[in-house]
Amino acid sequence: MYHLHSLGWYGFQQLCNSIIREVLGQTAHIFSPSNDEGKDGSFRGKWSPSENENYTGAFIIQCKFSSIPDSKCGTAVFKEEIQKVEKLVQKGECDLYIIMTNSKLSGQTEGKLKKAFKDKGVKEVLIFGTEWITQQITENARLRKLVPRVYGLGDLSQILDERVYEQGKAYLDTLKFELEKVVITGAYKKSVKAIEEQNFVLLIGEAATGKSTIASLLAMGALDHWKASTFMVGRAEKVVEHWNPHDPNQFFWIDDAFGKTRYEAPLCHEWNMWLPQISAMLMKGAKIVMTSRDYIYNLAKKDLKKNMFPLFNESQVVIDVKDLKLEEKKQMLYNHMKMGKQPIAYKSAIKPFLDSVSEMNMFIPETARRLSDPYFTKKLNLGSQSIVKFVSTQEGFLLDVIEGLDRNSIAALALIYINNDNLSSPLDLNEEDLHTIKQLGADEHGCKQALTAMDGSMVHKAYISDEVIWKYKHPTIGDAFAKYIVKDLELLKIFIIGSRVDKMLSQITCGDIKLKGATIVPRSLFPNIIQKLMNYKKSEDFKSESHANFYAKDRLLVFLSNRCSKQFLELYIRENPKIFDVINLAKHNYSYNPELDLAIKLFEYGLLPDINRQLVAQELLRTAFTGKKLDILGSGKGHQLLTEKEKTELEAGVKEVLIPNLTALLLEAKKEFKDGEDAEYHMSELKDKLWLLENYYEETMPEIGMLVQSQMEEIDAWIEDNKIEESDEKENSLYENESELKDGILGTKDVSIFEDVDL
Repeated sequence: MYHLHSLGWYGFQQLCNSIIREVLGQTAHIFSPSNDEGKDGSFRGKWSPSENENYTGAFIIQCKFSSIPDSKCGTAVFKEEIQKVEKLVQKGECDLYIIMTNSKLSGQTEGKLKKAFKDKGVKEVLIFGTEWITQQITENARLRKLVPRVYGLGDLSQILDERVYEQGKAYLDTLKFELEKVVITGAYKKSVKAIEEQNFVLLIGEAATGKSTIASLLAMGALDHWKASTFMVGRAEKVVEHWNPHDPNQFFWIDDAFGKTRYEAPLCHEWNMWLPQISAMLMKGAKIVMTSRDYIYNLAKKDLKKNMFPLFNESQVVIDVKDLKLEEKKQMLYNHMKMGKQPIAYKSAIKPFLDSVSEMNMFIPETARRLSDPYFTKKLNLGSQSIVKFVSTQEGFLLDVIEGLDRNSIAALALIYINNDNLSSPLDLNEEDLHTIKQLGADEHGCKQALTAMDGSMVHKAYISDEVIWKYKHPTIGDAFAKYIVKDLELLKIFIIGSRVDKMLSQITCGDIKLKGATIVPRSLFPNIIQKLMNYKKSEDFKSESHANFYAKDRLLVFLSNRCSKQFLELYIRENPKIFDVINLAKHNYSYNPELDLAIKLFEYGLLPDINRQLVAQELLRTAFTGKKLDILGSGKGHQLLTEKEKTELEAGVKEVLIPNLTALLLEAKKEFKDGEDAEYHMSELKDKLWLLENYYEETMPEIGMLVQSQMEEIDAWIEDNKIEESDEKENSLYENESELKDGILGTKDVSIFEDVDL
């Protein structure tokens, strides 16, 4: 089964275009949304899908996408297309109408659609739903290669703004030498296109593939060509805080938006909370670049409101090392070796192997940096086998480097680790930090010296908002250090005892639940974790007592739901049975609902008593009857908790209680609208609810179509009256002409690009 709902409308349209080309043997002209006259694409010709089927004439293609899993498609969504098709028929542009959708269509719906289009003069109507599209992908190897992969600097005083601007520029200055080694790749060109057209780009890829390098290039371009004030910030709240609505030339860079080496659900839900303001910022001309490791985004996208912010799908650039051209790899390696710290003798000795290194499948951009830095090559024997091992076992090699460090250097890396890759500079160590240093046999002065000695190799200084911090030079160093900790149970125990719970919860898993990037705590240390959790009542990240209590509870629930094995949860429940009271008393009005997540997890593990399941189920029914949350009607979150009797009660209750009062939902949505908010975004959740109701009840309640249509017309009129005016300021391209984008790679011709690397 292919999750077509994760593609986004643009990705789905591109998929349909590929199917038209590969399966139908036609090259379709795809239209932009602004030129849509009732057709997403068209072609003229012949098509014979089988021996007894022959079609000739003008074909019109219409794609209908839904971001809702397993959605059903009703006739109401084709109202505009049916109205427009008559004109197309009269102009001789539509003999056959092809509908492609990732939704499911009932036989009754297909019949109604075909009749409606034929009544307008269309000769033949072909409808391809999700089952047919899935079949084409499964049966066509070439088509599968073409399927899009979904991975998924404010209102402060002018003095603070100026300081943040300067520190943003200062951060770019620290990347000066890195930027000198950059190669313009295909992924960068795509990123430029996205940021120019959408004001937004999300860079997704594996560790060490160059996401931050591309972001730094875009930031430098924003400073140089757009003269934009540049902010590097860490989270959604800071983006909105620093936004100045009167200054369209602002550029925001958020590295590791959903977590550095592990998925952090609270960060994701914070983005959801601020998406209306983010949408308004983009409409006014602000530009945003976000990065995320692919495995982290794959976890985040299930929580992101992508349907309310389509750019998460439509304006993302997936950076895949396999997509790097050989010429690009060679240029990367050449630039790093030529401008790196290695002595001439080393460059001469390794030069004969560099062509082969760039051709290796395991080559990544970070390989070039490490080969060019003496810190990583002290023990490297410059022979073929040793170099192959260096390139192919990057993490193992880093582990060897860490294990060979002195105690102060280990302690310095540990300080960065327990501070979540955010160690303040100058050092301001707390009791937890000092305890860790002591347990590792190091001292504070030695740690400071070690940080300075490792600057540029294992660690570096970064400027985030208005702070200077120590970070790992590359996230993979943090990954390797986490593996180093796990190898030594005594060392791991030191970290558990010394770490603040706030930080620890985003770093570990209790048991191996296959969460990439996390430090796995073995069963023997479960009692140590439970003891810390039992005493965790307030978050130290907040001064306000109410906030401290709320976020401690929130983070604990997220941890138990997403980072714990069945064995750990059994032990935890035994020690803290009151956790069921937290689940029982929760309200389920919002998408972000850690109490419900925990209830589902316990249910899946067989650890949720039926009395507690019943209480959760009744609350879910209440939210559905009031229209607060309708996901449960389909296969949404919480549906698995209901018995067949409760599902029947749900269906009847929504039909009898909610549907007759749809007008009340619209009035409430209008009342909640705030000045400056994006109207389309604000109403998107209500529109999704209406479509869900129409799809779910279409066959059992024929009048639902008319009710939904009436509500939709009123919503669309309201949106039109409350639209934000888009910035009409013309942007200057990062490049003055397109040829500069095409000429980013040097040709090698017959001479190796590495010929003068040691000169």
